[in-house]
Amino acid sequence: MNELINPRVVRSLERILAAASPGSSFPHLAATAGQLEELSLRERTDLLSRALLADLPGNYAGTAAVFRRALEDPDFTGWMIWPVTETAATLALASTEPYDVEDCLTLLAELTPRLTSEFAIRRLLAADLDRALAVIQGWAADPDWHVRRLASEGTRAYLPWAIRVPEITDRPAATLPILDALYRDPVEDVRRSVANHLNDLARHAPDEVVATAARWMAAPDGNTAWVVRHGLRTLVKKAHPGALELLGFPPASLAVTPPRLDRAVVELPGELAFDFEVSNIGPAEARLAVDYVVHYAKANGTLAEKVFKIGTSVLGPGEARTFSKRHAFRQMTTRRHHPGAHVLELQVNGVRYVPTEFLVRTDTV
Repeated sequence: MNELINPRVVRSLERILAAASPGSSFPHLAATAGQLEELSLRERTDLLSRALLADLPGNYAGTAAVFRRALEDPDFTGWMIWPVTETAATLALASTEPYDVEDCLTLLAELTPRLTSEFAIRRLLAADLDRALAVIQGWAADPDWHVRRLASEGTRAYLPWAIRVPEITDRPAATLPILDALYRDPVEDVRRSVANHLNDLARHAPDEVVATAARWMAAPDGNTAWVVRHGLRTLVKKAHPGALELLGFPPASLAVTPPRLDRAVVELPGELAFDFEVSNIGPAEARLAVDYVVHYAKANGTLAEKVFKIGTSVLGPGEARTFSKRHAFRQMTTRRHHPGAHVLELQVNGVRYVPTEFLVRTDTV
């Protein structure tokens, strides 16, 4: 990932900006080409942005004009855009001119089809959320789907790689008008962003998120059900009753057998296979959301749980079905396994059943 901004990218950006600003030179930017080694992608972005601030006019308006002229070059695209957007945001936030922040937001929307502006926009949101949202709300009607996606993605509470904007989590209703305008967007990437945004909000405002999803389901199109399912996925794993009910998984009368494990000890790297049976013992048809929970042993001896999906099913009165799954245990950068007792627990329609213990042994124990 770090090589997405490399010396070739630096030289291309220097050429494009020099053409957009005749008579100007970019010595600080040129020097960064030899300073990238050992730097992360974020560090490379910051390095180039500092160089641009040193080379370009020292005011927002002059720099924005250069960037807009550069947009006439189709090669002004890709990861070179990230430091450009950060530079624009820095100058706009430092400006005392009354409308430079609004113009910067417009510039970010113009740049986002070349590479998403979702990272630079966060600083403008953090500086004045209401001021930024007043502009961003209008993007939901933009003819370019990249701009519509930016309206949703840029304002997510937990946007990956991006700085947090605490006011978004403190005021979850602030971005809901954007999602209301976009949940039926014709472009899948926009709808996916809406669903992920809704899922982010569910961490802090689960009841408000369920109410929003219910409103959408009252006026759906062919894609609304998917957006709602994806947006409520964390609440379903957390067994939120409103989310389960909305998705058609109300409480049911069920009998669930203990899971049958194919082994009592898992040697890393390895797998644990298991199966279990769910029976509908009630008088009505039962729609099932079937998950399982692994309670992982932590280094300090406590357990940390994670919910995994198996699938959905429908059982008639008196009907039973066997479910099976294989779960992998191997060391990863995102999860470090520790030896000791773990627990497998079944979850059907949000209800937990029959916790079953097994051991994990690492290659060092």
